[in-house]
Amino acid sequence: MSDFSYSVFAKGGPVMWLLLLLGLTALIIFVERALYLHRSQIRSAEFLSGIKNLLQKERLMEALTLSEETPGPVAKTVKAGLRHASEDEQAMRLAMQDAALVEIPILERRISALSAIAQVAPLFGLLGTLLGMIKTFWLFNQSGNYATPVVLAGGMWEALLTAAAGLVVAIPAHLARHFLSGRVKAIVQDMEWAGSELMRFLLRDYKKGDPGEGK
Repeated sequence: MSDFSYSVFAKGGPVMWLLLLLGLTALIIFVERALYLHRSQIRSAEFLSGIKNLLQKERLMEALTLSEETPGPVAKTVKAGLRHASEDEQAMRLAMQDAALVEIPILERRISALSAIAQVAPLFGLLGTLLGMIKTFWLFNQSGNYATPVVLAGGMWEALLTAAAGLVVAIPAHLARHFLSGRVKAIVQDMEWAGSELMRFLLRDYKKGDPGEGK
């Protein structure tokens, strides 16, 4: 941070440090969640096609191993269904629903914190604005008839800078939350699709196939 930028930042008063902390926290959360969701999202169609190919060859254990080695909630949902492949539709459905109920909160973890930061940052900005205006009027009252723009500028700087900083933190935090929520929604849809497709395959094709096929 250059001398000029630090000087301008310092004129915002102590509230600026709180807003800086909120901004850094939001950035860390966003980067961590974005990387985690990126690793969690797989090519579901290709993965499920591989699972079906193994099942058609009566290689259930290999299908389980593939789902075990594949990262992400889609693979864990499929794994839960495969563990109950020999049971009825209700058992498979409940197993995959239970797996999804475990995985979805993990996907959504800390996204609500971004929402809180986006809501709180403008309030801190408003607090800084009010403190700056109070400081301006106090200086004006202290200076009496000899108040000058230089004397009053400190409070105005604080009021304007904190208001702007609050929005600078809140707007990206809102966008980050919407982006991450969209990624979570896409992964959940993949989980639902993969679970539905697997269950349809197990009930219609796998169980009705010839047990000796592929041997």
